[in-house]
Amino acid sequence: MADGPPTMGVEEEFLLVNPRTGHASACAEQVLARYRHHGPLPDGVRVHRELRLTQLEAASGVCTTADELRYQLTAARRVLAGAAAAEDCALLATGTPIGPGPAAPAPAGEGRYAEIDAAYGAVVADYEACGCHVHVGVPDPDTAVAVVNHVGRWLPTLLALSANSPFDHGRDTGYHSWRMVQQSRFPGAGVAPHLRDHAEYRRAVETLVECGALVDPDQTFWLARPSGRFPTVEFRVADTALTVDHALLQALLSRALVRRALADLDRGRAAEPVSPQVAAAAVWAAARHGLTGQLVDVAGQTRRPAWTLVEQLLAHVREPLEASGDLTEVRALIAVLRADGNGSVQQRAVAGRGGPEAAVGWLSALSVPAAHGTRRTG
Repeated sequence: MADGPPTMGVEEEFLLVNPRTGHASACAEQVLARYRHHGPLPDGVRVHRELRLTQLEAASGVCTTADELRYQLTAARRVLAGAAAAEDCALLATGTPIGPGPAAPAPAGEGRYAEIDAAYGAVVADYEACGCHVHVGVPDPDTAVAVVNHVGRWLPTLLALSANSPFDHGRDTGYHSWRMVQQSRFPGAGVAPHLRDHAEYRRAVETLVECGALVDPDQTFWLARPSGRFPTVEFRVADTALTVDHALLQALLSRALVRRALADLDRGRAAEPVSPQVAAAAVWAAARHGLTGQLVDVAGQTRRPAWTLVEQLLAHVREPLEASGDLTEVRALIAVLRADGNGSVQQRAVAGRGGPEAAVGWLSALSVPAAHGTRRTG
């Protein structure tokens, strides 16, 4: 890390649906059994099932450049989409189910997923929400906690950029990220509390486990946290990205935020604690309005236009983006996003012309990149 920008990796969760009806399709095990027949995955890329059999997750390897990450995400989407099609399923990059129909039933069996179902009951029974999680390398656990303190104020802006879940089983919710509304029902959701070091972080998590709010210490619902598996800060705020480029934008901005935080820490600049109530209001506003209205400036404790906060975020991370050579890339990705709208805006536009059923086909096509390393927009 001393010789360059921190490493990064992305985990993308996808929905599996019937391509004709848009109803959830519990074909995850079949897709996992055959995906190796649809092309090799780059070294380090992994795929596995998620909470529901209607979901799959693809995780990139450890990447250092935007091109490397784009290639890995593209390859994973193409391979999984091919395997899904062979099982008469479609792979959708959306935060919540867009098509009509009931939620998939809870999976039978034992293990951690069964424990989660038992712990949260009806809150999780129809939970098919999909996120885009970004991991960014940090030197040690105490630094990870300090970085999480620094990035908290910017998480609602990352959510607004990523919002890609306006529908819930065929119903327009009126929100841009219904996934975040669903996630907020879990105990301890939202921006993490301001903590001094990793020991205090572990005590906070263990207390929630002891209180029965979490199944185990690996299951915090905070939108950014020290990873329990890797030497990283894990950003869990974003909806699953509509396109690879949307996922790449989240990764590059997240890495730049970490790099800026590390620089501030080197200069002795501690993060100012944020108001938990204002942070919760900011997360809600981002879920409600996306990039189309007034969001909450967490530090200023006031409302500002969404794109004003995006510009403030870009100004905050300009130096680390320049240092990593990603500034031009990020500016281009932001320009496309501003012209086309985020995922929720694009989903609504298509559904407005042909209904949720028509949007399923459009979303299925857009979720899979046309070719490795090429940008594709709506």
